[in-house]
Amino acid sequence: MRISLLLFGCLFSTYTFAGIYKCTDINGKTNYQSKPCDFEQKNEQINIKTGDSIDLPDEEKQRQALVQKEFDEKSEQEILLKKQIQLKQDSQSESAKNQFLIKNNPNKFSVFSIPPYIPDQLPELVKNYQNRLPDIERFRRLASEKALATAQCNRVEAAELHGNSSKSALVFLVNCSSGKSFYFTEQELSK
Repeated sequence: MRISLLLFGCLFSTYTFAGIYKCTDINGKTNYQSKPCDFEQKNEQINIKTGDSIDLPDEEKQRQALVQKEFDEKSEQEILLKKQIQLKQDSQSESAKNQFLIKNNPNKFSVFSIPPYIPDQLPELVKNYQNRLPDIERFRRLASEKALATAQCNRVEAAELHGNSSKSALVFLVNCSSGKSFYFTEQELSK
């Protein structure tokens, strides 16, 4: 008797851990079994201890939704990373043009007139507009050239983003060796 109770207990505990599956076919016929149902049947797993059941297709849908969400988040991160890399490359390209202009025109530009903004070490003012860094570098060059074209500026000493800038309208300050200062908006420089 003890052996049969022991065997029955072991058998029952095996089924509780293995789970019971309630399978319903398209005709509505229900069958209970210890392994998952066939693909075409409705598949519910029943917890023998609590009596709760889980509709496995819904659980699978939830799992797939979670996997899709993780994939979407990873894709967004990859897109953001690619944009940051492209932004950095574009700003370095514009900075290289600025340095080329300075190097080839030492009489018109001080060596430090348009120092390159390094994306990881931006001044506080420029950090506010870091997503427009390539534009800022280009407009600094254009502002310097426009100041020189006035004939009131013999040599550019500094060309920087000005504190009066806003997200919709950047403002640039150009200081010349003559002591004259010029302010240009991005709209003026875009003409």
